[in-house]
Amino acid sequence: MTTKHPVLVTGGAGYIGSHAVLALKDAGWSVAVIDNLVTGFRFAIPEDVAFYEGDIEDADLLARIFADQGMGDGKGAIMHFAGSVVVPESVENPLKYYHNNTAKSRALIEAAITAGVPHFIFSSTAATYGIPKVSPVTEDAPKEPINPYGMSKLMTEAMLGDVSRAHPFNYCVLRYFNVAGADPKGRTGQSTAGATHLIKVAVEAALGKRSHVGVFGIDFDTPDGTGVRDYIHVSDLASAHVLALEAIIAQPLQSLTMNCGYGRGFSVLEVLDAVDRVTNLTIDRRFEGRRAGDPDALISNNERIKSMLPWTPQYDDLGMIVEHALAWERKLSEIRPV
Repeated sequence: MTTKHPVLVTGGAGYIGSHAVLALKDAGWSVAVIDNLVTGFRFAIPEDVAFYEGDIEDADLLARIFADQGMGDGKGAIMHFAGSVVVPESVENPLKYYHNNTAKSRALIEAAITAGVPHFIFSSTAATYGIPKVSPVTEDAPKEPINPYGMSKLMTEAMLGDVSRAHPFNYCVLRYFNVAGADPKGRTGQSTAGATHLIKVAVEAALGKRSHVGVFGIDFDTPDGTGVRDYIHVSDLASAHVLALEAIIAQPLQSLTMNCGYGRGFSVLEVLDAVDRVTNLTIDRRFEGRRAGDPDALISNNERIKSMLPWTPQYDDLGMIVEHALAWERKLSEIRPV
């Protein structure tokens, strides 16, 4: 039986972080959240979860949270989601990404080491691979990021490795592929205005919140010429975090790095067709030029996570992912009318 340490979720008011909070609560863990609410939403955090509005580079605040939550001296865990995630913005404003994703992560890790918080789950990305030469991509593939977003995450991965060799501290890096969908019970979802995720954009278009969906490139080396991606339901991703936390607590001398995806891909047009089927509408598709750095296909090899964790995806169905995203988008219209 895994010891259920108190868990601090950074960025717990954001998209993936808020689903992780629910997964932890549902599994009986004691959870607290720190979020500066720059891109997160207070309504995404359950009322009975301790919430601290602030920044992860505020060492005094972190020390207070650790004391409040009974973390430190070999107890406690951090799930670290806080950061910036828009790839084109990272190209335009690299210093923002190296600050938010790398420098602030360093401050958070230092606070954990200072207090003696021994376990750390890190929200990383398939962007660390850049444009992989082989797909599906394994965790051991070359890490050659082509944008500051991917590099800022890879630098934090390197820090975690170095720190774990110097201190009584272990971690799990989870490299996400394309996260989509929403909590099946409608408790939280992707709430960011102006989001760039394809399924989010498509369900917004279906509900009249956008006039069309841009399809960036039709000349990829794929069956229909549009980019192929591995879409993972956010609730399956959240459950992987809880299982990863149990694993590193059970094996405190072991750290893990694992892909999070389903190991199969759908093209942009296949996704839009699925949205059309679910909504019984035809979304306006506007074909535009390719974006710099978009790989033809990006699909995870997920054999490692399936062998290391008792992880069985529950929502591995594109239509279901779209249905849950659509249901949340409708609820969001009630929470925050356009």
